[in-house]
Amino acid sequence: MFLIKNTHVFEVSNIRMLKMIIHSALDQVYTILQSKSRKLWEMNVKLLGESKVEKLKNSFVSRPRMSLWMIRAVTVLWLWSCFVHLMALGEMWGPRLFKGWPSCFNHNGLSSPVDMTSLPTKIALPPKRVYVNNGYLMVSCNGGLNQMRAAICDMVTIARYMNVTLIVPELDKTSFWNDPSEFKDIFDLDHFISSLRDEVRILKELPPRLKKRVELGVYHEMPPISWSNMSYYQNQILPLVKKHKVLHLNRTDTRLANNELPVEVQKLRCRVNFNGLKFTPQIEELGRRVVKILREKGPFLVLHLRYEMDMLAFSGCSHGCNPEEEEELTRMRYAYPWWKEKVINSELKRKDGLCPLTPEETALTLTALGIDRNVQIYIAAGEIYGGQRRMKALTDAFPNVVRKETLLEPSDLDFCRNHSSQMAALDYLVALESDIFVPTNDGNMARVVEGHRRFLGFKKTIQLNRKFLVKLIDEYTEGLLSWDVFSSSVKAFHSTRMGSPKRRLVIPNRPKEEDYFYANPHECLQLLDEPLRVI
Repeated sequence: MFLIKNTHVFEVSNIRMLKMIIHSALDQVYTILQSKSRKLWEMNVKLLGESKVEKLKNSFVSRPRMSLWMIRAVTVLWLWSCFVHLMALGEMWGPRLFKGWPSCFNHNGLSSPVDMTSLPTKIALPPKRVYVNNGYLMVSCNGGLNQMRAAICDMVTIARYMNVTLIVPELDKTSFWNDPSEFKDIFDLDHFISSLRDEVRILKELPPRLKKRVELGVYHEMPPISWSNMSYYQNQILPLVKKHKVLHLNRTDTRLANNELPVEVQKLRCRVNFNGLKFTPQIEELGRRVVKILREKGPFLVLHLRYEMDMLAFSGCSHGCNPEEEEELTRMRYAYPWWKEKVINSELKRKDGLCPLTPEETALTLTALGIDRNVQIYIAAGEIYGGQRRMKALTDAFPNVVRKETLLEPSDLDFCRNHSSQMAALDYLVALESDIFVPTNDGNMARVVEGHRRFLGFKKTIQLNRKFLVKLIDEYTEGLLSWDVFSSSVKAFHSTRMGSPKRRLVIPNRPKEEDYFYANPHECLQLLDEPLRVI
């Protein structure tokens, strides 16, 4: 685990214990002083006699001195008592104080049937960061759940280093998925605001005066340049915030560079991702139930089978589809004007490794890798295009294929039905906890989950090389390779692609081709005992 900063975190129960100890100590001091005072008075009575005692009572000179002495004694004894008790508790708190900011994960017992390591412990709030506010930043995220998740991490980081106030991000409601979910429907909003308050001020909405200005259109709106570094935001975006007071960034995907950023910037991106963004209690509870059901039957593999209609239409990949399906996918691609690529050669794209593996190709690949036929395979995806007809090869090879819909009662999913991002959040939680995670495409969920599993201790994630695989699969299906040669080749090629520690591949001026930050945030990872390796 890495340190972002040494934040002193106390559990609420320990704070209550401290209060009880201090109150107990004060009661003891008061009782002792009261007893000493009574004995002292009785001694004065015996020594001086009644008449002198009466004069002593009437003396106004000694009373202030006695009060001053009492105050000093109480103060000294109280401070000493607190110090002694704090020292006694030091061993209990000491380890917490030097673990840095709190992680929302428990790295022990990853295979526990009851505990989900993605659930945070209850912690006290960090102190608010005090800074001069340069203005207000509104952001509208675009894309699916995990594209928006990465964008939120970037926007929090950008707001922090521009010293502005961030308004809770607006989620995409107009994309293919047409999901009306708000931020608070997916993420724990109060936790998001409070857990990051020592870095940046986050508000649920603009102050009334500025909200009125926005309603009147008196604000500035723009998309920031993709893959930008922090100097772009400091030198070009910040002056706009100061000038207009409110700036709206209407696109947020990949707007911050993968590399060449200060380490503290990278670590803050990680902190938001791994600690600040927690799903709602309802989603997390359902995730715990799914993991418990799976664990009761043994180990399980999560397969992110990205063979859904939107992905095939967008990518133009139609290998294995019949003519009617190809026509349907083409119509969908032309129906969305923001999908810029329209004329696509499916076979050429597949051979270049740019298509998701089909269910049939996936079945061959998992078998060649030596995956146990009886292992549970949880499908983390929406509706598979072609339905049971296309899934038959996979379910024949691996009969224990399950989905959230088959593990839970229909009523369990009522709250998130027709809300694709909430469904994806459930799959995300299950994917984090799996023994093996295998994505069949390198989309946003595949990469963000891969990075999160690295953070959890480099949990096994098989990164399939589709270009290599489709060539090998075609040779095998054409009879040019025996099964033994095919299987051994697949195993050998992927033996070093299991999510082990390594540095990101950096390709200057070609950010789309280099390793994605959120797939391998190596600045934030404890790289165990292995040396760092560049691919």
